[in-house]
Amino acid sequence: MRRYGLIGYPLSHSFSQKYFTDKFQQEGITGCVYENFPLASIDEFAALIQNNPNLNGLNVTIPYKEKVIPFLTAQSNVVKTIGACNCIRIENGELTGHNTDVVGFEESLRPLLQAHHKKALVLGTGGAAKAVHYVLDKLGIAFYEVSRTPATARQISYQQVDEAIIKEHEVIINTSPLGMYPRVDECPPLPYQALTSKHYLFDLVYNPAKTLFLQKGEEQGAAIKNGHDMLIIQAEESWRIWNA
Repeated sequence: MRRYGLIGYPLSHSFSQKYFTDKFQQEGITGCVYENFPLASIDEFAALIQNNPNLNGLNVTIPYKEKVIPFLTAQSNVVKTIGACNCIRIENGELTGHNTDVVGFEESLRPLLQAHHKKALVLGTGGAAKAVHYVLDKLGIAFYEVSRTPATARQISYQQVDEAIIKEHEVIINTSPLGMYPRVDECPPLPYQALTSKHYLFDLVYNPAKTLFLQKGEEQGAAIKNGHDMLIIQAEESWRIWNA
């Protein structure tokens, strides 16, 4: 039996387990199982690997995309560059870290991206944000990170995001968990009234399908997209990596 799974905490509303279980059934893939492994601390990771010698691959989600890196035997160039890993291939006791967020985000972002989308705001500074930064740099889109506690020249606080900043930055990407189920009445604190039909709001959250962040953008005529397509692309890229 080939075993795959997801580590993170909490994992009560995981996309991955249902996706892969359905994939195995629909595509007639036998001898495979995908499980959730909620780890209250990254300190539990070594024991997980030791106690499950038939693990072939893992996905990694909040809050361990950065914390898992010291446990890796090898890293892809993307993981080395951005310092975040969300996919691990396990072979002969060796753990190779990959990042499928990059592929998932780029391919999901592109369809609604317009020529005038030259500047972006990236809300949140976690592991997923690092993949977003990588893609924006690749696409030549300048950006600020928006953080509750800005610490670098590339970061600004939510209090600094006024109407002028919103009008200048026509792509806004939420990488934070704000608005994720069950806390669906939350959204990043922004002057949403400054949004226009030229704006593009992308939320990495997929549950609910339309977060309050996206609702407020849609009310102002902005293009909106959630993280569902990104997750599907990521999952398929993980499967390709595990079976390469």
